Amino acid sequence: MRGRAEDRSALTLSPLPFAETTMSRPLAFLTVPGLRDRDLVHLPSVADLVGPSGPRRLQHSFPAVTWPSQATMLTGSLPESHGVVANGFFWRDSGKVEMWTAWNQKIERPQIWDRLHQLPDRPTSLAWFPMLSKGCGADYVCMPAPIHKPDGSEELWCHAKPQAFYGELKEKLGHFPLQHFWGPLANIASTRWIVDSAVEAARRFRPDFLYLYLPHLDYAAQKTGPDSPQAIHAVIDFDDCLATLRDQFAEIYPDGIDWIVASEYVITAVDHVTYPNRVLRQAGLLTPVEQEGTERLDPNSALAWALVDHQFSHVFVKDRDPAIIAKVAALFRGHAGIDEVLVGDERAKYGLVHERSGDVILISTANSWQAYYWWLDDAKAPPFARSVDIHRKPGYDPVELHFDMATRSIPLDATLIKGSHGAPARSPEQQGVFLTTLDELFPETTIADTAIADRIFGRYANG
Repeated sequence: MRGRAEDRSALTLSPLPFAETTMSRPLAFLTVPGLRDRDLVHLPSVADLVGPSGPRRLQHSFPAVTWPSQATMLTGSLPESHGVVANGFFWRDSGKVEMWTAWNQKIERPQIWDRLHQLPDRPTSLAWFPMLSKGCGADYVCMPAPIHKPDGSEELWCHAKPQAFYGELKEKLGHFPLQHFWGPLANIASTRWIVDSAVEAARRFRPDFLYLYLPHLDYAAQKTGPDSPQAIHAVIDFDDCLATLRDQFAEIYPDGIDWIVASEYVITAVDHVTYPNRVLRQAGLLTPVEQEGTERLDPNSALAWALVDHQFSHVFVKDRDPAIIAKVAALFRGHAGIDEVLVGDERAKYGLVHERSGDVILISTANSWQAYYWWLDDAKAPPFARSVDIHRKPGYDPVELHFDMATRSIPLDATLIKGSHGAPARSPEQQGVFLTTLDELFPETTIADTAIADRIFGRYANG
């Protein structure tokens, strides 16, 4: 909102001169949720970006979901260090659940742009749409930040750095199409806007390091399955966006630019869903609160409740009661759709021993995922369950990609979801893909996501 009050007279979309730095070429780092090796046949523009260099496997750390994946690749550390344990947080001190609204300070380790600022020539950086980028140290930032009004409505806007730059982008490209970024209308329009606006930012500011989050492959693969015709069509559409980046960046950086294209995670087919909060309720550990004929989950009164996130969940136990923790663990061991149950130091297996983690972590089998529902009768579901409401739902809800025309609302049928992610990558089908022009920095055939940040920083530090 404050960006509207800025003096924009001095800010235009005309290019700035190149900064004098020691590195030979700038670097664009693209993270793409859902990108698989088998998709590359439909992505000729990727081959154009990286040249003859072939794809490597990318070994994702657990949990392989958006916030932790991005934080791990940008810091080179695991959740036990960077603190991003899921796509949301439960703050025990306040009893509040925070989904999709956190600022960058929630990442407890320096990110690539923070480290670049420590170098003598201070390479400039761009952070375009990573989900925890509000308030980050990058020089140029854009991230959705709709304005929430008292009447419950929203006004489109983006958090930007410089603040006034989003106003300039809006004049040229229109508002960021938030309705196409998530929900039943999610489509290529949001990724296309991200690409077009990143091109404008690159032309205006000429950053040395550019990080772009390109979400389009996330939608159809979850909604209809990763091998569905809709998912394949999404890959083909995505190639047009990559072609735009290729052509425009070649013009903006005539001396050349290096590329990294990396999966954030791989979406695999699912045919089963688990409802941890319903299991906890039926065990007498969670009692919903009645409110105007509906049932609400109260994290502060529940003996145990689950913040679900794709193929895993954090179960928080009241007062960390050891007896309740043991009861929860026993409840889910051997439960259909649950592959692992981690308690206490067992969470160290995946680098998740952190104050923000649940007392028990539930991990799905590869063919299953976890839904946040706690009600046993759909008539008792809270009103927000039938809407796209990513902030009030205490867990991730991919069913928001669907729309029930009969009720004109989001359906309450979790079995509609045909693809998911987040579970540990134990098979080649769950491993992502990593492509780059920087063969000398990444000579291995399998790259760990924790290795990326240090090597990018080293490239700039060593000139």
